[in-house]
Amino acid sequence: MLQIGQQAPLFSADAVVGEEFKKINLADYKGKWVVFFFYPLDFTFVCPTEITAFSDNFAKFKELGAEILGCSVDSKFSHLAWIRTPRKEGGLERLHFPLLADLTKQISRDYEVLNDAGIAYRGVFIIDPSGKLRYKAVHDLGIGRNTEETLRVLAAIQEVDKTGEVCPANWKPGSAKIKPDPVRSKEYFRTV
Repeated sequence: MLQIGQQAPLFSADAVVGEEFKKINLADYKGKWVVFFFYPLDFTFVCPTEITAFSDNFAKFKELGAEILGCSVDSKFSHLAWIRTPRKEGGLERLHFPLLADLTKQISRDYEVLNDAGIAYRGVFIIDPSGKLRYKAVHDLGIGRNTEETLRVLAAIQEVDKTGEVCPANWKPGSAKIKPDPVRSKEYFRTV
């Protein structure tokens, strides 16, 4: 079972980067934060809203030192056709990150998002620079993700790593944190 704190499963897959085909290996991202997300299928309805939201927020992820990788069980040819389709027609138009083709469905299995119909649930994983899995969330097929929440969680993980303090519910960058100590934690609780 895929657990937080374990090494993220490595993979190598064909992908579309811009409008070119390339091989993407997770091992090549060692030393970087990675936001790795799965979506069900190309040319569907909720998926383009999520994928373009990740692309539109690409600069914010880069500010946090993170790379983005998207993945589905579709082929690289289907990905390319979808990238070349205008947004106003349900396409992606352009992307700032690679879309991986998981035709064998092994990556989806390894990340435990493959459903019985053979497509991936909407999973999002944050992998730290050492290759450890730090966050995972899986949504049902009809529920789109919030990229702002993914950014918030990434920032929170980095803040905890940096300061040793912990982030309370609804924490946002710049907000108060809690000192993980029975006595010093009271400083936070006196301010809320």
